Amino acid sequence: MLEKLSEIEKKYDALEASLSDSAVVSDLERYKALMKEYKELTPVVEMFRAYKKAQGDLEEAEALLSEDDPELKELASEQADEAREQIERLQDSLREALLPKDPDDDKNVIVEIRAGAGGEEAALFAFVLYRMYHMYADTHRFAFELASCNDTELGGMKEVSFLIKGEGAYARLKYESGVHRVQRVPETESQGRIQTSTATVAVLPESEDSSFELNMDELEITTHKSSGAGGQHVNKTESAIRVIHKPTGLVVDCQNERSQLQNKAKAREIMKARLAAMEREKAEAETSDHRRSQIGTGDRSERIRAYNYPQGRVTDHRIELALFDVPGFLNGNLDEMIEALATAERAAMLAANEEK
Repeated sequence: MLEKLSEIEKKYDALEASLSDSAVVSDLERYKALMKEYKELTPVVEMFRAYKKAQGDLEEAEALLSEDDPELKELASEQADEAREQIERLQDSLREALLPKDPDDDKNVIVEIRAGAGGEEAALFAFVLYRMYHMYADTHRFAFELASCNDTELGGMKEVSFLIKGEGAYARLKYESGVHRVQRVPETESQGRIQTSTATVAVLPESEDSSFELNMDELEITTHKSSGAGGQHVNKTESAIRVIHKPTGLVVDCQNERSQLQNKAKAREIMKARLAAMEREKAEAETSDHRRSQIGTGDRSERIRAYNYPQGRVTDHRIELALFDVPGFLNGNLDEMIEALATAERAAMLAANEEK
């Protein structure tokens, strides 16, 4: 670990020198790329330098322990204890900092929600989840763009797709993929009986132009009228776009924009993200270590969370964490759960590294 940290420090010093080079400063793209790398390395290098200083403090204190002066020996002993504690703490932090970062963490995300088992109640729950993510995006000042939705007459959603844009959006929301289950008395239930319904959530990182090529010859693009339970622009013009990827049969509908051109661009963006995700999942399936260290990020069939209204409890089954604030959670207060999931994933990755 120390050898790797020394290499990172040398790279950091080289980057620092490059950023003051006039030739680099005049090349905006290169400067931005180097500055991004420099910022990413800064916290690691600062921790490493604090670790080396603590090591020096410990050596200095241990040298003083052989002195005859009792008062000096007592001070040296205290300094040595403090240095050991700091070294241990920094070692743990540095191990975590050296874990491989998900390359998609800083990307925007495309979220797709579909009503599952439970009929109209499942569609109403899908809308609740849609609202929850919308409020979460607003809280974190992420941009929110609706791509398409298929409403029901009672205000539910059979399916909906939208984009959340902002630095770190995928890092925050990637743990949401999977089956969400709700237990509550439905609005459609007159006898007061509790019903269990489900909705599936898929969170995809937006695919950058350079990272995945979309073969336009494999796409079938058609236009149709917008569909839904209502709305000013619904069923009036053929502005909605349907994109079919012929080799896989994947279908993307986009109807929320006013023009065919805008809908086509957004539909292609979503299709590109879906296909890139399929390629990534295929590659990850071949890398068992990576799969083992993940906390359920991507499997749409995995039941990840239950929302129990009568007990006021939200439980994430992957880490067995229960929060007793259903209203607050559904109003977008997801941070405590997301932080716990991220911590659990880092712990799993550290454990996997130690097994090697």
